[in-house]
Amino acid sequence: MQNYQNAPFKPTPESGLTTTAVTTQLTKFGKNELVAARPVPLWRKIWQHMSDVSSLVLLFAVGLATYLALAQNGGWTKTIVIGAILVINVCIGLYQEASAEKSLAALKSMSLPTANVRRDGKVQTIAAPEIVPGDLVLLKAGDQVPADAVVLEATNLAVDEAVLTGESEAVEKSIYQDTGELDDNCQVYAGTAVTAGTALIQVLTTGMATELGQIAGLLNKTKQRATPLQGRLNRLSSWLTTFAVLGGITIFALSVWVQNQGLADSLMIGVSLAVAAVPETLPIIVTISLSHGVRRMADRNAIMRRVSAVETIGSVDVIASDKTGTLTQNRMTITKYWTPTTGIMTTEQPLPSAGQTLMRYLGLATNAEINHVDGEEQAIGDATELAVIRWLAQHDLDRPSLEAQTPRIAEDPFDSTKKMMTTVHELAHGRRLVIVKGAWDRLPLKPDQASLAAGQVAHDEFGQAALRVLAVGYRIIPADVQTTDWDDLTADLQLAGLIGLIDPPRPEVIPAIRAAKQAGIFPVMITGDHLVTAKAIAEEIGILTPGLQAISGDELRQLSDEELTAQIDQIAVYARVSPSDKIRIVQAWQSLGKTVAMTGDGVNDAPALKAADVGIAMGITGTEVSKEAADMVLTDDNFATIMAAVKEGRTVYQNIIKAVEFLVGVNFAQIFLMVGAVLFGWGAPLLAEQLLIINVLADGIPGFFISQEPGEPQAMQQPPVSNDESILARGLGQRLFIRAATFTVLTLGIYAFGRFGLTNGQAPVGMTMVFLVLALGSMIDIYAIKDRRPLSWSSMMRNPMLNRGLLLGILVVLAIAVIPPFRSFFSLVTLPALGWLTVLVATLIPTFVLELNKRWQARRQSRLVVNTAE
Repeated sequence: MQNYQNAPFKPTPESGLTTTAVTTQLTKFGKNELVAARPVPLWRKIWQHMSDVSSLVLLFAVGLATYLALAQNGGWTKTIVIGAILVINVCIGLYQEASAEKSLAALKSMSLPTANVRRDGKVQTIAAPEIVPGDLVLLKAGDQVPADAVVLEATNLAVDEAVLTGESEAVEKSIYQDTGELDDNCQVYAGTAVTAGTALIQVLTTGMATELGQIAGLLNKTKQRATPLQGRLNRLSSWLTTFAVLGGITIFALSVWVQNQGLADSLMIGVSLAVAAVPETLPIIVTISLSHGVRRMADRNAIMRRVSAVETIGSVDVIASDKTGTLTQNRMTITKYWTPTTGIMTTEQPLPSAGQTLMRYLGLATNAEINHVDGEEQAIGDATELAVIRWLAQHDLDRPSLEAQTPRIAEDPFDSTKKMMTTVHELAHGRRLVIVKGAWDRLPLKPDQASLAAGQVAHDEFGQAALRVLAVGYRIIPADVQTTDWDDLTADLQLAGLIGLIDPPRPEVIPAIRAAKQAGIFPVMITGDHLVTAKAIAEEIGILTPGLQAISGDELRQLSDEELTAQIDQIAVYARVSPSDKIRIVQAWQSLGKTVAMTGDGVNDAPALKAADVGIAMGITGTEVSKEAADMVLTDDNFATIMAAVKEGRTVYQNIIKAVEFLVGVNFAQIFLMVGAVLFGWGAPLLAEQLLIINVLADGIPGFFISQEPGEPQAMQQPPVSNDESILARGLGQRLFIRAATFTVLTLGIYAFGRFGLTNGQAPVGMTMVFLVLALGSMIDIYAIKDRRPLSWSSMMRNPMLNRGLLLGILVVLAIAVIPPFRSFFSLVTLPALGWLTVLVATLIPTFVLELNKRWQARRQSRLVVNTAE
C-alpha cells in the first residue's frame, strides 16, 4: 500500500479497521443509510384540507345548521348533508396524497444488502449499513459501490455513474497518487455500479454525507408549489366567500331590522345563503375530471402519480428535458465509419469490403455480450463495445461466430494510461492477426502520410459532429512471434479505419419538439454531457435554433440568480450541470411565473423532478428514485407521449372550466335571488334543504359527467394558460355574468308570478316553481356550456354518460316535486297546470340565451380577426 501521510484523509492499515475502530466510527458517523424527512402527521394533513376556503365555508354552514337544529329541536337535514359533503372532500384529498412522498424510500432501496470489506486482516461480508468511514472495501465487476470512497488499488476499473450524472458511458478510474488532493478520477460514489475491473477502496463518507445522500437531502428540502388549478380554485372560493359574507350580512340585517324576524330565522337565511354561495360538488367534480384524465393518460402510456398534475401538464410553458435516455436512446451507436479506401460512410449505407473488414476486426477485439433471456435484452460490457456488437447484429454476425473462425489466443486489456486494447488471433497458414483499437493519437501506425492525413481529416470531422472516435489498426505476423512484448507486437500497424459513435436521438423526438413549440411550449435540454455533444443533439432535434444559446454548468454557476432569470428564456441547452443546477433552472423559470415540467431518469434528476410543477420520469430506463419523485411516469419512455399528455391535460382543464361555468353561474344567481327576494320583502324564496338538492343532485349529477367531454378543436394550437391568468379569463367571466343575470331575473319573475299571479300571495307555490326552474333549467343548459360551438344534435349525443346523468337528475327533481312524501319533506306543493306549463317554458330560456350569446361572440371574434388582418 502506498504512503498516504500527505493525503487529505487518514489512511487505513492494509489489514483494515479493527473491531474497536469500527465501533468508534459507527458511534461517530452513524449507519450507512439515508434518512427520510419526518412525515407530515395525519392531523396536520386533515387540517390542511379543512383550512381550504371552500371547506371553511362548509364548516361554518355545518356549525350554524347544528346550532339551529339544537335550538329548534329538529331539522338535522342540513347538518347531515353539508357535513357528509365536507367529510367526502377531505377524504378524497387524503387519498390523493396516500401514495406520494416515497422518493426517500426508493433511494434507501438502492443501498446494497451486503459488501465485502477487509477488517482485522480478514475479508468479511457485512451488511452495507454497517460500513463506516475508513473501511477497506473490495469491488469487482457487477458490484454496486456502497459508499463514497477513494481508489487505493485497481485493475482496469470502470464505473457506471449514470445514476448520478445521467450519462450512459462508463468512467475509467485511476489509483490515488498521493498528491494531497482528491479528484473524481480516483473516487467512486455510493449507488454507482462497477462495469469492469477490480478495486480496493477506502470509504470516505457514508449515509447522508455521500453524493447520494446530498441528493436525498435536496429531496427532503425541496417543496412542491400549489398547482395553477389549485390557486385559481382557491381564488374563486375566496370570491364566492366574499359574496356569501356580504350577502349573509345584508340578509341578516334586512331580516332583523326590516322584516322584524327573530335571530333564529335570520340565521337560517344566513345558512341558506352560505349553502347557495358554495358549489359543494365542484371539488368532487374536479377530482372526477382529474381521475378520468388519469385513466385516459394511462391508455396513452403516461401514468400519473399525483392526480392534480393531470391539469398542470396541460398548462406547462417549459419542458426541461434530460438528454440521455429521454431525448436520446441511452445506447451508444456507430453512425459513421471511415476507411482509407471508402472515405466517410454511414452505417445505413451498403457495407463495402473495407467496411466489412473494419467491422470484423472490431468484433474480434471486443469483450461485450448481448444475451436475450425471456425476451429481455441483457447487455454485458461498456457502451462502446456494445455498440460494436449491435453493428455486427445489423449484418447477421456475432462475436462467437467470428472467434470460431479466428480464435483469440492473447489479449492486452484496455488501460486508461495507454488508451488501447490489443488482441491476437490465430490465422491459417502459420500466421497471426494482431488487432489494436483505441484513441486515434495513441495507435502506433505505419508512417503512411497519405492515410494518416486522410484519417486526421475524418477524425476532426467526426469530432465536429460530436461523435466519439475509435481507431482500429492491425498487423499480420508469423505464428512463431512471441506475444509477451506488446510494444514490439503492436508496432507499425496498418490503419483499418475509424468509427464514430454517439447516443442518437429517439426518432419520435423531432416531431414531438415541433408539436411542443406549436403549442406555445419552450423545450429545454439539460444534460451532464459535453457542451459540444449537447449542442449537436439539440440542433438535430430542433431544440437549439438560431437566436438561442447553449451554456455549460460552469458558465451557469457564474451567473447570479438575477442574471439567470433575465436571460433564461434565451437558453435552450445546459451541459455539464449538477443536481442543484437543475433545481436552480426550474426555479428560475418558475420565478417568471412559468409552469415547468422536468423530465429525467436518473437519481440526479430526482430533486428537480420534485421541484418542478410536473416531474416526468422514464418508466423503462428510469430509476425507482426518479419514478417516486415524479408526478408522471412514461411507461414507453417516449418523449412524444408527453405531448399526448399535454393535450389530455388541456382537455381536463377545459372540462373543469366548463364545470365551474355550469355550477358557479347558478350559485351567483342563487345569491342574487335570495338577496333580491328579501329586499322586495318576500322573505327567503328557497329553503336551505332545497338549495342543497339543487346544488348537490340537480347540478351535481350532470356535472359529474362533464369530465367525459372530448377536447376542443385547436387545443394544441393555443398558448398555455399562464399561472397568473384568472380563472375568469378567456370569456368565462362574461359567460358567468350572462348566465347569472339570466337565472336571477328569470327566477325572481317566476317566484313573483307563482306567488302573486297564480295565487293570492301563497309563497309555497312560488317556491315550488322557482325550485323546478332553477333545478331543471340549470341542468338542461349544460348542453350550451359543454361545447363552445353552436348547439347541434351531434354535440348533444356525443357524451352518452352525460345524457344518462342528466336524465337521472331530471327524474330525481320531478320525483321530489311529484311524490307526496318527498314533496312534503322538502316543503313543496302541488302546482296547477298553468304553473307546470310556465315551468316548462322557463327551463328552456337559459339555454336559448346562452346559445344567442355564443353566436354573438363568434361573430364578434370573426370581425376582430378580419379587422386585424386588414
